[in-house]
Amino acid sequence: MGNFGKRDLDDPASAHAETHEAWETNAAYWDDRIGEGNDFVNHLIWPATERMLALARGERVLDAACGNGLYARRLAVLGTEVVAFDFSAALIERARVRTKGQASITYHVLDATDEAALLTLGPRSFDAAICQMALFDISDIRPLMQALSQLLKPGGRLVFSLMHPCFNNPSTTHTAEQEDRDGEIVTTYAMKVYGYLGPVARRGAALRGQPRAQVYFHRSLQTLLGICFEAGFVMDALEEPGFSPDHPSGKNGLSWGGNFSEIPPVLMARMRLG
Repeated sequence: MGNFGKRDLDDPASAHAETHEAWETNAAYWDDRIGEGNDFVNHLIWPATERMLALARGERVLDAACGNGLYARRLAVLGTEVVAFDFSAALIERARVRTKGQASITYHVLDATDEAALLTLGPRSFDAAICQMALFDISDIRPLMQALSQLLKPGGRLVFSLMHPCFNNPSTTHTAEQEDRDGEIVTTYAMKVYGYLGPVARRGAALRGQPRAQVYFHRSLQTLLGICFEAGFVMDALEEPGFSPDHPSGKNGLSWGGNFSEIPPVLMARMRLG
């Protein structure tokens, strides 16, 4: 990765600034490799998203922290009107290039930590919203949740996905231990979790070789869901998608799937306005 100056991640403003710089730097690399989806999108996140949203044609959906717009385009194919935003102008430019010809999608450059800016999208004007694999990229999710509680219509639903806070956070590692068990050589695959409750901001790489490390903002379930509840949401669906034992990723013994098929790398939830 490139040599970039590191900021103080304990300072919210500095952490937010570094996050923005990282995504502007990584936008092209990310878009070139993720494109219209990967195994996480196609096998874990999108099938659950369709089930949880249960969209009707003509509904209006907000895609928060949309990245290159891959989910926005899938939503549009279902016959919905989509408004999508991200704080990275570089990612939004990539999204617009990929979305030529789909008039039912509108993109904006907006910061998910700026509640006032988000409300310019129109209070009570959305039937549903999504935020896919992005909450851990946002330094402060309270403004987003507060805004979503005002942007959604009464009874509106929010579906979000994120790296599973229990099993796929910055304080977890994949392990393989080998032992001679009564004359048989046995390998046991497991997750080692050495941190969970405390909020953590830590640099990492979602894609091998990306130009710059991004910042992950880990929150425990009680913190994450508590912020949603404070904003007026209730949770009425929860899924923990995992790869099947025979998924091709299992060929690499320490990759998700295969030997780790009993451990979900993703958590998905549906929230509704109470």
